[in-house]
Amino acid sequence: MAMDPGSRRIGLALSDEGQSLATPHGTVHRTSREQAVAETAEAIRKAGAGLLLVGLPLRLDGTEGPEARRARQLGDAIAERAQVAVEYVDERFTTVVAERALGAAGIKGTKRRKVVDQAAAAVLLQGYLDGRRNRGGAPPPDDGEP
Repeated sequence: MAMDPGSRRIGLALSDEGQSLATPHGTVHRTSREQAVAETAEAIRKAGAGLLLVGLPLRLDGTEGPEARRARQLGDAIAERAQVAVEYVDERFTTVVAERALGAAGIKGTKRRKVVDQAAAAVLLQGYLDGRRNRGGAPPPDDGEP
């Protein structure tokens, strides 16, 4: 499973069993940190995911700022609660790519805002899956499904 963490919403995406295709899987609307951790961990458990990819909002120069540190703290808390491995990946421009894809699909306004976070998580996960496949990478620890 992949997550695109935000201050108000967390977008989620899952891969298929063959770990070749990422699809949006929902949005957690944050009311508190504990609620976000609990709901996201439950989504991971229900999906049977063995790996959590967390998007890091890096600065344009590639360094981590306060937003990336908060994403790491949230990702660590969720991974601990869900008892899954966690990896952090650069999420720069995933929302831009998701916005463009949704626009090209004719999804506008309120409907787009409702799904953009999960679409960004799917972009993040698809990039991870494609990169791993192109590198001839092995499955994640415990052969878990992201």
